[in-house]
Amino acid sequence: MGRSERRVERKKVKRKRRLRTSFVVFLIIFFSLLGFGTYIALQTYQAASSSYNDLGGREKSDKREEAVSISKDPVSILLMGVEDYSSGGQNGRTDTLMVATFNPEDEKLKLLSIPRDTLVEIAGKGTQDKITHAHVFGGKEMTIETVENFLDIPIDYYASVNFETFKNIVDILGGITVDVPFNFKQNSDDRIAEKLQFYEGEMDLDGRYALAYARMRLEDPRGDIGRNERQQQVVEAILKKALSVGTITKIDDLAEEVGSNVETNMKVTEGLSFFKNYSSFRTSNIDKLVLETNGEMINGVSYQIVDELSLSEVQKELQHHLGIGTY
Repeated sequence: MGRSERRVERKKVKRKRRLRTSFVVFLIIFFSLLGFGTYIALQTYQAASSSYNDLGGREKSDKREEAVSISKDPVSILLMGVEDYSSGGQNGRTDTLMVATFNPEDEKLKLLSIPRDTLVEIAGKGTQDKITHAHVFGGKEMTIETVENFLDIPIDYYASVNFETFKNIVDILGGITVDVPFNFKQNSDDRIAEKLQFYEGEMDLDGRYALAYARMRLEDPRGDIGRNERQQQVVEAILKKALSVGTITKIDDLAEEVGSNVETNMKVTEGLSFFKNYSSFRTSNIDKLVLETNGEMINGVSYQIVDELSLSEVQKELQHHLGIGTY
């Protein structure tokens, strides 16, 4: 092989590495979450741009004195998995709420799941309700403000995805592998509502099974805490699959899916800059946080009541990671 041919081969290898790194971050952010690997490929620029929604010109959180950028500052990202079947595609409930913070100094990503039935004050309403209902009442804007008030941190970026998109992305990746903690059954989310069986031990899941696995809570003895851990497990499984060499060939399909069905306020240029600065990011840099809650019936309705000490600890850790507050 001549010198020029070796240079071409080295360029090909470098390009593949860039694409793989981009997809890792893509899946972390959108499915922790969840999507910017498509940004690194020129041919997917238009698809990625179509997912952009700045919520009517929102330049920064009200909890920020100045705007921040993921390419250079500590930032937070709210990840919303929206169940919009019953609402005809309109404002549905957020079945999944995850907050991720990234700090460029330690290059760590902290990941927190908020139980959907957590009792909080809904921003702009002055009443308490399940946090999942904030999206029903006021869409992404009200959800973001409610989470900001609850955790006492700014939410700089958001990403919103529905169930169908989640399943499609898992299927495009060729499925994922998880370690099921115990035997259980869970209804599928489609009209068939088939009882899907899960067996203790390692299982390969397609998108339909992966969504059911992440959503189940009634048969989990630890309720929402166990459910949150399975959601985070699904995220890690997606990331491992994204690291595989075969993922590179699926960029176009993933880009089309994301561009059509995912909304985010992160600009393409910010995503590109992030990849350039933090290309060495790996899944080992993820720290998972736990918010302790307890189930309680109030007026015949089941809620998750947050443990105040746990909430305070989580708030301080996130504030510290973002470089704000007194902590």
